[in-house]
Amino acid sequence: MKSVIKAIVFVIVGLTVIFYGGAYMLPGEARVERAITIAAAPEKVFAIAADLRRIPEWSPWVETDPSTRFSFEGPQEGAGQVMRWASNNPMVGSGTMTVSEALPFVRLATTSDNTGFGTSTATISFAPEGTGTRVTWVFQSKLPGIIDRWAGLGMDKTIGAEFDAALGRLKALAEQPGP
Repeated sequence: MKSVIKAIVFVIVGLTVIFYGGAYMLPGEARVERAITIAAAPEKVFAIAADLRRIPEWSPWVETDPSTRFSFEGPQEGAGQVMRWASNNPMVGSGTMTVSEALPFVRLATTSDNTGFGTSTATISFAPEGTGTRVTWVFQSKLPGIIDRWAGLGMDKTIGAEFDAALGRLKALAEQPGP
C-alpha cells in the first residue's frame, strides 16, 4: 500500500515538474502572421482596413456574436482611433483596439486590450504587388503566465484561421467595384 501511495506522489510531482518546467521552456511571446494578395490598389485596401468603423464589415468575429456592441472614439482615420466592443459571448468578450500608427498605404499598427486576456499588438502592411496589393497581418502578444505559454502553442492555428477568414473578407470587400 505504501509503495502505491509513493508511486502516486512521484507521478504527481513528475507531472507538476513537467507542466511548470515545460512552460518555461516554451516561448514567452506568440506571433502569428498571415498574408494575401488583393486585386486592388494599396490606397483602396488601406482605406478599408485603416478605418476601425469598417471592421464589422470584414471581421469574422462579428459572426460569432452579431449582437456585439461597438463604439468609436477619436479621429475617423489615422492614429488615435479607438474602437470598443462588448459582447456577452465569452468567445468575443469585450475590449478596446487603438490605432497606434497609420502610415498611409504602407502600414497600420494597433494595440488591443482584450478584457481578461491581456494586450496584444498587430500590424498590417500594404505593399504593391503587380496590379494589386500584398497585405501582411502580424499579431504579437506576450505570454507571461504558465497557462498563457501552453495556450500559445495553439495560437497560430486558431488566430491564424481567424486572420485567414478576415483577410478573405477584406479581399472580397476591396475587390468590389467602386471607390
